[in-house]
Parts: sequence; C-alpha cells; structure tokens
Amino acid sequence: MNTKQLRQKILDLAIRGKLVPQDPNDEPASVLLERIRAEKERLIKEKKIKADKKKSGAKSHYEKEVPFEVPESWEWVKLGNLCDYGKNEKASPSEINENAWILDLEDIEKDTGKLLKRVHKNEKETKSVRNKFKKGDVLYSKLRTYLNKVLVADVEGYCTTEILPLDFNGFVVPKFARHVLMSSYFLEYTAECCYGVKMPRLGTHDGENALFPLPPIEEQKRIVRIADSVIEVIDEIEDSSLSLVQYIAQTKSKVLDLAIRGKLVPQDSSDEPASVLLERIRKELKLSKTTSDKFPYPFEVPSGWIWANGFTCFNPMENKKPVGDYFNYIDIEAIDNEKHVIKESRKLKVSEAPSRASRLINKGDTLFSMVRPYLENIAYVDRKHDKCIASTGFYVCKPNKLLYPRYLYFLMLSNYVINGLNSFMKGDNSPSINNTNITTFLYPIPPLSEQLRIVEKIEEIFKMLDKMQVNLQANT
Repeated sequence: MNTKQLRQKILDLAIRGKLVPQDPNDEPASVLLERIRAEKERLIKEKKIKADKKKSGAKSHYEKEVPFEVPESWEWVKLGNLCDYGKNEKASPSEINENAWILDLEDIEKDTGKLLKRVHKNEKETKSVRNKFKKGDVLYSKLRTYLNKVLVADVEGYCTTEILPLDFNGFVVPKFARHVLMSSYFLEYTAECCYGVKMPRLGTHDGENALFPLPPIEEQKRIVRIADSVIEVIDEIEDSSLSLVQYIAQTKSKVLDLAIRGKLVPQDSSDEPASVLLERIRKELKLSKTTSDKFPYPFEVPSGWIWANGFTCFNPMENKKPVGDYFNYIDIEAIDNEKHVIKESRKLKVSEAPSRASRLINKGDTLFSMVRPYLENIAYVDRKHDKCIASTGFYVCKPNKLLYPRYLYFLMLSNYVINGLNSFMKGDNSPSINNTNITTFLYPIPPLSEQLRIVEKIEEIFKMLDKMQVNLQANT
C-alpha cells in the first residue's frame, strides 16, 4: 500500500460513514434533501432556473441497487439533483479581465488535486471560451477522469471547458463533494461510463445520474476535518524524507491533538458535564478547589469540558517497597517508547532490589518517565503488570473518577502534555521533571461518556494505521 492507496483508503472510509461516528442530533440527510427540493422549486417559480423534465427533484435514487451501504441518516442522491451539473456560465477571452485566474488541466496535480500553479490572463495567451467559476465551486475534470483532478476554488476565475464548475449551493460541503468525486468508488463509476478512446470523457447524462452518498451537513463537516488532517500528513510523507514509522507517528499525534481539543468525536448534550462530576468528587473526597480560574487556558475546549490540574484528576501515588523473596520490577528501559507499552518486567530478588524500586502500579495506571521525558517512555499498565513495582523515575498517573483510564493514557501521549512537561526539564546530564510539574499542569477533561467515545475512535484509527504500516512494510 503506497501513499496513493492510503489516500483512497481514507476517502473510502469517509464516503461510507466509517471515518467519524454518526451523531443522532444531526439533521438527517432526508430533511436536507427536502430543503434542496424546496429551494429548486422556489428558483424555478422565480424563473431564475429552468425546470428539468428529466429530473424528479432532489429525491433519493433507488431505481437500481445502491453501490454500497451507508448509515441510516445518509441518503443516496443523483449528483445532478445536488448541483446544476454541466450548466455553466461561459466567457469569451474579450470578457475576461487581464488579472483573472485562468485554470487549465495541467495546473492541477493528478491523484492529489493540488494546485500546481496559478496563472493569470496577462501571463498566458487565452483564445478559447472558458467556464466561469466562483469561490467555493468544485472544479471537476470530465476529461480523462482517471487522472483524478478535482479542486475546490479558493477565489473566482475561469477554466477550460474540460473542467466543470459544480455549485452545491451550500447544501454539500465543497471539500466533502471533492472527496466523493476523488474516491475509488467514483473513479470506478466514471471508468465504466466514459466515452472515447484516446481522450475519454464523462458525458453530461452519466455525470448527472452518478449516485452521490449524502451525509447530514454537520457530519460532512466532521468528515472533512478528520480526512483533511490525515491526508495532510500523507502529503507530508510524499514531500519529505519521512520514514514509514515517522509518518505513522505523526498521524497518530495529529489524531491525539484533535481528540484532546474536542474535535475528534461530536459532543452530546445529554452527557453529564465534567464540571458536575468534579463537584461531586470534591464533595465525596472533601477536596478544595485547586483548578486555576485564571484565563486564558492553554486552548479552547468544548462546552461541558473542564480544565483540571493533576492534583484534581489524579489519585496519589502509592509507595511500596518490595517484600517476600522475589518481585517484578519495571524500570525505564522496560518501556518501548515507540509502541508505548511495557515490554517486560524483570523478576528480581528482593534482597537485590534497586533503591528506586518503590512505586506500586495497578492496571489502568499510566507510567510517565520524569527522566528525559522527551524520550517519551510512556506506557499503559495492563492486567499482566498489575501490582508490579516501578522505578521512582516514573510518575504513576492514577486516574480518579474524573478520568477514564485509557483517555488518561492517550492524554499523556499527546504533544500538548509531552511538550508542556518537557518545558520544565532541569539538569544537564540527565534532564528531568518533578512530581509537582505533573500535578500542577493543566489537563483538558471531557465528560466521561465523551471520553469513552474518544477512546473508541482513537483505537479504531490507530488500528487502521497499524494495519497500513504492516501492509506497507510487506510491500517494500
């Protein structure tokens, strides 16, 4: 699997409703279709557009079997019912301003849809009639569709008539439409429909009748946000000398960054706010208010989230010297700092226990190395290592009722936490941070229910990335 295949995998997940979770609070696509139909009827009545007898309005298309299953809140729609496919305003060369953007097919990179160069009329000879487009239009190449040249216009301009400006009138997020048109599904469809041998084209009839998977508008926005973030990292590996491992690591970091900022999964208004839970915990444990009230916080988080320091969201560490004949010891070298797991504990005689062996760890804790924290020796404590003794070189993050253990683990792996704690390092030979650095640091805390959704989504994406890594390594 190469980077081209990786892009297609992301797009495939996106257009099938498998990249982000569905939100029951989203307005279903069926309601969106009714608004599209009503808007078209209004424009026809006002004689701003002509009625098309070939079309039956913006209704779902079930005349033949749908290409694949989509979520219940989605609809299958003919592309021609979402935009005026192939109906574009023309402009002769004399009507085009000298400073206007003139777009040709060779200006768009194949497969990625990147704009390679922006040329203006005064920079090139323009003799032919052009299609006029505006900002936000999806510019789709109907010529040799297998080259996959699709662009969202960031400003108005004029393009070759081999490029169709598609205006979705605010009912489809342009970048989502672009993802559909660039997907393997749509490429396969056009490959079957195109006519011509040397210069195959997609005809207007086939373009209008192409089936388009339509999610709720809010879900479209979430899909675009996640898909673009991952594709951005894919682009980086192509444009640099990044190794496979670096690429996977960067992608995972991006996912974690979105997660701890409330941008990976949707919020649910029925979730109990984290502040309510915090107050209940304070009353139960008779805690004083230790969260800072000073603004601004490190970054904005959604309503229902809180900022809390380590004193507030971690239980105290447990110090325990080993007893008996033997014990299982975990030092910093036992951590795989790429996979962030405990490789293996060491079985030692109690009589030979190192002086630093005094941190009792339990399943669900997260180990964070305070010695050279930039090495990212961070790991989740699983059942296998429950009740082991760890080095005092670790801070043992023990979640209280405010934190779901796996969310805490991913939070401590985020660049926000790692870079933030690294800024406290002191010492030359063995730079370190201390307990207070961790306990006074501010952490973004979502409602518990949202933490569970975040963890599920992170683990789903990480599983996909790990599978990609295995596939890529197998093909190299």
